[in-house]
Amino acid sequence: MCCDLVCVCVSNMGNARRRRMSWTMFSLNSKIVQCYSCLLLFSVVLMAFLPTSLEQDEDIPHNEVKNWALKFGVDLWEFGRQFTKMSEIQKKYHDLDVEVIRKDGLILIREMAAEVKNMMDIKMNAVMRIMDSAEQAALSHKLDAGTAVRYYNARRLNEFGPDGRLQDGSKEMSLTQNRHFDQLAVNTSLSSVLLPPEVRDSDPEVLNAIKWSEHLDPLFVNNYEMDPSLSWQYFGSTTGFLRRYPAIKWPPDYSSARSGQELHDFRTSSWYIDSATSPKDVVVLLDSSGSMSGERREIATSVVNAILDTLGDNDFVNVYRFSDATEELVPCFKDMLVQANMGNIRELRSYLDSARAENIANFSSALITAFEILHKYNRTGKGCQCNQAIMLITDGPPYDYYEIFKQYNLPHTPIRVFTYLIGRDSSNAEEMNKIACTNKGYYVRVSSTSEAREKVLNYISVMARPMVMYQNDHPIQWTPVYAGGKGNYLQSNGGGNLDGQLMTSVSTPVFDRRNYSVRVANLLGVVGTDVPIQQIQKLVQPYKLGVNGYSFIINNNGHILYHPDLRPLIRNWNGQFQETLKPNYNSVDLTEVELVDMEGGPRENNTFLLDLRHDMIDQKEGETELSVKVHYDDMKRVTTRRHKYFYNAIEGTPFSLGLAIPEGYGMYEVLGEQEIKHSHINASDTISVTEYFKGSNWKIHPDWVYCEYNSMSEHHFKTPEEQVLWFLSKAGKPGWKWMSLRPRSPLKDGPHNMKKTEKDSYFCDKSLVQSLVFDALVTEGLDRHVPSTLKEDENPLAMLMALLHRQGYQMFGVTLSFIATRSGLLRWQDHAHRTMGESGQPTSHFSELNRRAIDEVWYKRAVDQHSLEPESFVFSVPFDAASSSKPLVTATHAVFIEHKGHRAPAAVVGLQIQHSSLASHFLNITSTCMGCKKTCASEELDCYVLDNNGFIILSESADHTGKFFGQIDGTIMDSLVQDRIYKKVAVYDYQGACLDQKSPYSDDATRPSALQPFRWLLQWAFSRVVWLAMQINLFPNWVLSDDDGTVYSEDYETNNFDQYSTRDETRVLNGGSPSETQIKQQLPPSTPTSPLANNRTMPRPCDKRVDLYVLQPDRLNTSGQFNPLKGKLTNCHITGCERPFSVQKIPRSNLILLVVDTLCPCGSKQLSITPQEVIYESMQGVAVTTQCRIKPQEVMYRRRPPKCMNYHPEESEIKLCGNCGRAYLSASVLVFCLLVWIISGTLVRHWS
Repeated sequence: MCCDLVCVCVSNMGNARRRRMSWTMFSLNSKIVQCYSCLLLFSVVLMAFLPTSLEQDEDIPHNEVKNWALKFGVDLWEFGRQFTKMSEIQKKYHDLDVEVIRKDGLILIREMAAEVKNMMDIKMNAVMRIMDSAEQAALSHKLDAGTAVRYYNARRLNEFGPDGRLQDGSKEMSLTQNRHFDQLAVNTSLSSVLLPPEVRDSDPEVLNAIKWSEHLDPLFVNNYEMDPSLSWQYFGSTTGFLRRYPAIKWPPDYSSARSGQELHDFRTSSWYIDSATSPKDVVVLLDSSGSMSGERREIATSVVNAILDTLGDNDFVNVYRFSDATEELVPCFKDMLVQANMGNIRELRSYLDSARAENIANFSSALITAFEILHKYNRTGKGCQCNQAIMLITDGPPYDYYEIFKQYNLPHTPIRVFTYLIGRDSSNAEEMNKIACTNKGYYVRVSSTSEAREKVLNYISVMARPMVMYQNDHPIQWTPVYAGGKGNYLQSNGGGNLDGQLMTSVSTPVFDRRNYSVRVANLLGVVGTDVPIQQIQKLVQPYKLGVNGYSFIINNNGHILYHPDLRPLIRNWNGQFQETLKPNYNSVDLTEVELVDMEGGPRENNTFLLDLRHDMIDQKEGETELSVKVHYDDMKRVTTRRHKYFYNAIEGTPFSLGLAIPEGYGMYEVLGEQEIKHSHINASDTISVTEYFKGSNWKIHPDWVYCEYNSMSEHHFKTPEEQVLWFLSKAGKPGWKWMSLRPRSPLKDGPHNMKKTEKDSYFCDKSLVQSLVFDALVTEGLDRHVPSTLKEDENPLAMLMALLHRQGYQMFGVTLSFIATRSGLLRWQDHAHRTMGESGQPTSHFSELNRRAIDEVWYKRAVDQHSLEPESFVFSVPFDAASSSKPLVTATHAVFIEHKGHRAPAAVVGLQIQHSSLASHFLNITSTCMGCKKTCASEELDCYVLDNNGFIILSESADHTGKFFGQIDGTIMDSLVQDRIYKKVAVYDYQGACLDQKSPYSDDATRPSALQPFRWLLQWAFSRVVWLAMQINLFPNWVLSDDDGTVYSEDYETNNFDQYSTRDETRVLNGGSPSETQIKQQLPPSTPTSPLANNRTMPRPCDKRVDLYVLQPDRLNTSGQFNPLKGKLTNCHITGCERPFSVQKIPRSNLILLVVDTLCPCGSKQLSITPQEVIYESMQGVAVTTQCRIKPQEVMYRRRPPKCMNYHPEESEIKLCGNCGRAYLSASVLVFCLLVWIISGTLVRHWS
């Protein structure tokens, strides 16, 4: 019976310990294990019968734990130091008289801002040249109705039939693949015209604009010849077509054609809207009375969506729904106008379908509400402080409400009123027209969802009138960042890079200077060009900033144009998304990426950070310091660092450039360059610098510009290494010139002084190239093999080195050693054959995934570690190491150079070793103990090696490798935090994306009453009866006339407004630019059925929080020595047993040794490092049932665009404000309609 009791007791703990078999096999045979287990079982039984007040038989051998950690750390350090030759590298740098100098951050920021300004000036000059040419072409062109217009329609290029002949209507054009234009086939001598499906070239106005705009081709070509870095150039006409250079076929490739992708209307793009109008405050009044149901509601919703599409970051907006009362569509936007950024626009859209059609419209309440909120913003200096407008969307007011407009808006009409009459009934057209004309607006009637966008765009031309009338001032606009380039989307290619590009665009309006018989102010369109963000980043050379330094740009709204923490993609998440763009990726604020290291909750901004933001928005020059949190590896690791910030304006643009440089080592740089013409080993033996780059075991940073030809050159290189070798070989020849100065902007000397670029012109960064050669000289020869055999006559030191290397191979299983330098050079040496993956193919080589030198995480961590413990290695394993059959451990060490008392990082050396060999060596050390019974090989102890962020490097279970220790034993991890061995750091992700599991809206707002279906049925029947009567001419006196006098005769069909992509999916996703494949969409289309449906199909922006962990090594340091910290879990089991543990710093590393007693079966919780959504409480009096999904921030400072053109004294002479149609309704129709409505109402009341 006692034996049974022992078996039962042991079996309860045995399952958790069966994993030890793989661990103990290194040192114990099966018989010893059995004997030891029997003794252990017996001791457990004895312990059960002892009083619980007695202490456990033996505690953890803390002194031995210290010895284990010491020996393990020393072994790793000594082997790594010898194997990586770090001392030899350091000596070589000193022997070549390298210097360490202090950086001057202000001089650096001035130089870099000047370079970026010069490039942007060149782009702006190109756009202004296109604008001048367009206005002159339109002015001199005379329309000849009888002349046929021939042009290259992008949809009808190179269409051949089965017989190989060109199809009717198609044109043949020579198209050549061009690497500069996203590897697409283009013609750089011509432009092509893109017409959206709803735009017809049979329209005389469209045809006329196509004709005169063909004169832009010579200028397009000339611009490209002067600046080969120029991207797509384009003219977007107000008539709806897009002329783009270089010419390209649409769709651009076979995959696009098969997917049926379509070009969306560019007139809702940021580059077009921002140039066509000055900033605006917009209040949308949406009639939600009982008559606005069914088809009218769908049309009205499409109108609101179309209006929202035309707003950008410089605009402010709110949508009010009104019936008997007027209220904000989004409860969280109460009594305010919100910035029309991507997140706020999306929030407005999501609530559009929550409105119920009921009661009678109170127009007085709605208009007064709109005027008062606009007046409030105007008086208090809020909003855009430029244009203000009311958009009235209704099926008709009973009269014109002149008294309200007289009180709030007349006679100066600071607020424009645009009216949208919904449906075919134009009986109230005269009132709607009068409202618009009296208030400098425009009236349209929208009869179907398909025409909503075109009708809404009329207001753009009206708001542009003051700017057009001034004629001479052409504001230049820069867009926020957007996804552009090939496919106009971003996608990770698996190597940490992104396919596609982030871009910005620069544009300016084109005015009609022709004379007309009546006073008009016509906007002809907008011209622009795209600027890839990578092109800007190349001018801010990362090697000058050094490791862990970075640059960033923000605009006048405080939103970042680029920043290393801008994460525009949603990773594959719960299988519900492929990689796609986040819903608010283009309006990320500086305060959302610079995470200040301070205590507090989410979005509690730091005063110093806000001061930095304020100064950059105001385009001041300055510097400051901040302590920040920096996260790595998809927000799994974190460190804290103090940064020095330097900032300066990019004059003539809305942008400011900022630099962040780590305090301490970041303020110093290694200065070592090798003059190529003097590259030699000694005076009598001159060699070519290319000799330092022999073999194939080296790479350079793929994103840095060492030397490059312009994009028109015919020189093509397969790899960056091939390209740099080409230039190095030419640099040693007579007549070589460095050409280190980029082309200068012509704006100062006039646009006509800019010369064409030579076909084979090139740029070389002399300092970077010569630093690369210097580093190649230092590291050359370090990859030579150490002799594997020992000879008696060998030098004793050489014999010792060979012995160490041989022992290292056997002890640690080194597979690869490498060095990466400050100049972007990576060298490596393989010490083992490449392993094969599960597919039978060789796994990716280290050099394929780690070629970015100072930008790699292991490089950054090694340099940070140096400031904590100079003589140490940083060890890491992949997070998915447990799923690998042969995982590798990477160890890195930063090589610092000291000169005149200053130190700076020059390189990082490293090793990759087999995890199994490291584990075996660790067990050999920790399984020996003099005078004690418990070791890491015994059942009583669990031993872990954790890194400085709490991830498991070594464990008795191979399944633990790479995992966060808190997931394995959260109870112990909590105790380590309480003992201040690890510090818990809260990291907030303000770029999160979430899905709703349930509707976030009030139940009352969306739950229909029991009688609602009957009401909907009767309303539908009523509208159908009237429609049928019209079709069969039952009432012949009913005549409907459109605004232009056209009589409708076709059937009225309701089109789904989702065929027009929303701002989320086109204007921002496709950027504001017409870059080539503008419609490749990654987000699924939204379905306007309910707010819940919308949120289930598309991610929404949200804030997230994750708690990460950082080792505090000083806690384990006593009087300069690392001593074990003893801990104990008490009261964690019903028996009253205790669970002691011991923590010891492993010297010369970023690791700790954690030894845990296992005899007490304490429960264990799990800690997660997966970011979780932050749920904010309801705010600003919003009902508890309504969630304000993102915490409303205080009004963030912004700088308005410098130019506002919202008034011209002669605008009142323009009488074009829309035409009102008329409706004639017979008395019989009125009686019939009234009768049906009364009957339906009576039935509803009866049923209720």
